Amino acid sequence: MKRTAYIGQLTPTHAGQTVTLQGWVNRRRDLGGLIFLELRDRSGLVQVQVEPDSLAFAQADQLRAEYVAEIEGVYQARPEAQRKGGSADYEVIAGRVRVLNTAKTPPFELDRGDSVAEDIRLKYRYLDLRRPEMQRHLLLRSAAVAAITSFLAGEGFVQVETPMLTKSTPEGARDFLVPSRLNPGEFYALPQSPQLFKQLLMISGMDRYYQLARCFRDEDLRADRQPDFTQLDMELSFVDQEDVLELNERLMAHVFRETLGVELSLPFPRMTYHDAMDQYGSDKPDLRFDLVFHDVTDLFRGGEFKAFADAPCVKALVAPELTRKQIDELERVAKQNGARGLAWLKRDGMAFTGGISKFVSEQADALMTATGVPEGGTLLFSAGPWKTAVSALGAVRLALRDLFDLAATGSAYHVSWVTDFPQLEFDEDSNTWTYMHHPFTAPHPDDVALFGTERQGEIRAQAYDLVLNGFEVGGGSIRIHDPVVQGQMFQAIGFTPQQAQEKFGFFLDALTYGTPPHGGIAWGFDRLIMVMTGASSIREVIAFPKNNRGVDLMAEAPSPVERSQLADIGLHLIETD
Repeated sequence: MKRTAYIGQLTPTHAGQTVTLQGWVNRRRDLGGLIFLELRDRSGLVQVQVEPDSLAFAQADQLRAEYVAEIEGVYQARPEAQRKGGSADYEVIAGRVRVLNTAKTPPFELDRGDSVAEDIRLKYRYLDLRRPEMQRHLLLRSAAVAAITSFLAGEGFVQVETPMLTKSTPEGARDFLVPSRLNPGEFYALPQSPQLFKQLLMISGMDRYYQLARCFRDEDLRADRQPDFTQLDMELSFVDQEDVLELNERLMAHVFRETLGVELSLPFPRMTYHDAMDQYGSDKPDLRFDLVFHDVTDLFRGGEFKAFADAPCVKALVAPELTRKQIDELERVAKQNGARGLAWLKRDGMAFTGGISKFVSEQADALMTATGVPEGGTLLFSAGPWKTAVSALGAVRLALRDLFDLAATGSAYHVSWVTDFPQLEFDEDSNTWTYMHHPFTAPHPDDVALFGTERQGEIRAQAYDLVLNGFEVGGGSIRIHDPVVQGQMFQAIGFTPQQAQEKFGFFLDALTYGTPPHGGIAWGFDRLIMVMTGASSIREVIAFPKNNRGVDLMAEAPSPVERSQLADIGLHLIETD
């Protein structure tokens, strides 16, 4: 049972040769005594013609959609009038057909999978994965892994696997906990990331590490999140931020070249966190289209329009001509993102109409000059505290992108860096400082002295995010390697020395044994493949994902377990109302 080649590997050089192919029956047609089949494997489709007087006819007559079959026949060019280009110019004239297995009628038509409810597709995922588009996604994913592995091996990286059962530590999301049978009352946690272990590998002298790590976070799900996911994790010793960014640019360019044949322009553009938020309202801005904010705070300062006159920040965004219905929808988006409303103006000649036009007659000329709004264009405004104003208008900017398909005007892929994130951010709910990335991120050397002062909110982190088409596909930082600075960081986020020792004692101890300067990054691998394939969700690029409720509909997980299993680990379920 040896095939000549995958269907997609057949070339014109095979014409006239007898070939053996194996796969699934995609479609069957009976036409004037002839049987026409489409045979499918992961590489493509080929038409098979079975003539009524052939030895293959009786077996072919048994075949139905999704039967598994082996076809032996002559590979030849189709009649010229039937040629459609490429592999469709050829067909197989069957000499022998063998039914390898039968199949029930699938619960949905595979060639109409996009119109099938996602829960049905996930319940029968093994059938859904037969669809060519799904197989293309997994093949590209595999090719990306191969490209990453070859590149990093050439750069001196060592692949190391880190533990899946570890200690619960605060990393920003809930842990998945695993009770220990051998240590009653104690729990492992599934890793949210290999963060501490990869830093320990740098302390161990491994110098350059990577792995495609499985990670787990018990958090609310979205289209680009799963409870278990894959990240490309790496760490390097004796590097600074520039070293990490430059290597990752070359790696990303290599992956795109090897998998998509796309050349990315190097170096990637960079902007600071403040500039990204101030100009685009997002720390992961989609730069495939322009639409930059205009700061018009000073134009309204002390003016007639009281809502803007005293606002700490007023931002304007130039939009195409909008209907009132579209403006109302955009206002809904702004309110969902913290704004009180969305003020607007429409340019009509050398004046503005609609919206707040009666309040801005004095500022009209200056607004036109400052924003460059064209005739018929719409100005949209967001006002309030800086973070609120820019975040709300950033959401409106993305809604405009989707409404007018603005991203289609730029390049298919736009990669950039966002740098200089704040080291700390203030949590209004708990009235405490917390970390923006994680507590092991190194502060900018010039800002270390600000720890413990009223200005510690101004500390810049040596942190960086990799952004692709408006998605954060990577994030990392230079790490703290000085135990004193690590102590200052823990103190800034409210950890007592005892609490820090309880949570991270093994790591703090390791830092005292000669820790080299080091840094790294983790790529959200599923999210990267989602953007590269143009899929709408990471569920489309993961072989066996959970749905948006965190349920594996195919394997029916999570599920109840036997009471005896719970007893083994010392657990008892309490029923609640």
